[in-house]
Amino acid sequence: MNLEKFYNLDGARLSFTRQQASDFAKSVAGDFNTIHDVDSKRFCVPGDLLFSVIIHHYGLRQTMGFSFSGMVGDEVSLILPKVNAREISIYDENDKKYLDVSSDGAHSRSPELINSLTRNYVEFSGHTFPHVLVPLMQENNVMINTERPLVIYDHMRISLDTLDLDSVELKLIGSKFRLYGKRGDVALNYDLCCNDEVVGRGQKKMVLSGLREYDQGKIDALVKSYSGLKSRYAKHIQ
Repeated sequence: MNLEKFYNLDGARLSFTRQQASDFAKSVAGDFNTIHDVDSKRFCVPGDLLFSVIIHHYGLRQTMGFSFSGMVGDEVSLILPKVNAREISIYDENDKKYLDVSSDGAHSRSPELINSLTRNYVEFSGHTFPHVLVPLMQENNVMINTERPLVIYDHMRISLDTLDLDSVELKLIGSKFRLYGKRGDVALNYDLCCNDEVVGRGQKKMVLSGLREYDQGKIDALVKSYSGLKSRYAKHIQ
């Protein structure tokens, strides 16, 4: 994964164009959430892209947590601290916080391991909708606003037993949905594996807004539209 083409780093200032963020979402993450479209009024940079850039910039530690507190737009310049601390916070030039990063354990800058982990962690996003989210919504008789769907990351966590690895793959082992009125969150839990051996654990937690009563017809239309976007994109890049 040639990550450098998806962001701009000028000294300590990190920024993204709409095209860079949209290309990453579609070509790397397989994520066709409309908030990552170039012309979206609610455009934001994918959390998976922030996750990947931070690990490539600071290196990988055995245990890492990423808590998102703001949606990064194309007009935002984030300031990357020049500290090597277990806990850092990422702010923009106006002192608005967007991300907290915690880390512990051994440290690695192995390009092979970092590329494998970030690529596989990110690529799983392409399977979240509709394969995981739709059954969970159906089971709980709720759904997102199909006309203005909004699903964003709350946090990501990874914990590796060792960094003496050359590759890491993800296997989904469970998911949990919690409902809070018109909002809900979904926690996806993973095993991190190398050569079919479990070497760690991971979690992605997403927030779903604007929930309402489940409507199979509207969900079917949304899935059809989403699948159509993926199909047209695949034909376009061929």
